[in-house]
Formats: sequence, structure tokens, C-alpha cells
Amino acid sequence: MSQTKSYWLDRKENVTKVYWAVWIVCGVLLLIDPLIHKHEAFGFAEWFGFFGFFGFFACVGLVLAAKMLRKILKRAEDYYER
Repeated sequence: MSQTKSYWLDRKENVTKVYWAVWIVCGVLLLIDPLIHKHEAFGFAEWFGFFGFFGFFACVGLVLAAKMLRKILKRAEDYYER
């Protein structure tokens, strides 16, 4: 009775399929970007792939900011035992 339940993302080939599916969807969205008419208030928002690149660099910036904040806010390992 000690059988562990196996989920579909536990198999390496399924994780690889999801990884490539995400890349393909992102590529298709980037390719159809010039075909979509945008009604933006700022001219730079109409540049090719602006929102994709903005999202990527914003995410990288958040990760780097979190790494810096960790150095400032980090507590000693025995902080709650004192």
C-alpha cells in the first residue's frame, strides 16, 4: 500500500515537451506581433516585440533586485532561537 502517485510532470519527456511548447508559443506570438494593429498612447509601445522584451527585462530586474534585498534583509540562521 505504499505506492506513490505518479504525476505527468514527473516524467522527464513531459517536462521537455512543456518546455518546447512554451518556446513555440512565444515564437508564434512574436511572429504575429507585426500583424496586430495596436492603439497605444506612446509610440515606443508599438515597436516590434516591445511587450515581450519589456516583460523579460522586468522579470530579470525583479530577480536581481530580490537578490540584493536578500543581502539586506537576511537574518542569521539561529535568529528565532535566540
